[in-house]
Amino acid sequence: MASISPLLSPAPPELQSGAGPDASPKSDPAKIEHAAKAFESLMIGQILKASHADGSANWLGCDDDPAGESATELAEEQFAQALASTGGLGLAKLITQGLTAGAQGEKGS
Repeated sequence: MASISPLLSPAPPELQSGAGPDASPKSDPAKIEHAAKAFESLMIGQILKASHADGSANWLGCDDDPAGESATELAEEQFAQALASTGGLGLAKLITQGLTAGAQGEKGS
């Protein structure tokens, strides 16, 4: 079984450290957006894997070839990442809106 690798790169350094001493990691919109895109990328990747998990031939046409399986996995990961970074299924946008609104509501309380 292949190891699971992250689909998105780690957060950029400016997102890894807070914007200041008063910045809560839970309420930083950039961190929320990055996490939402990473989640959407994982979801898209799982959908792609499930599409050929029933034993059918993969879309590269290499059924029993380990190198072909690796190439397929890498292609699916990259496709999922690219799709999520450009809007994908819209999940990242919805998640970001919901969590940002929730964080703003907590600040107002």
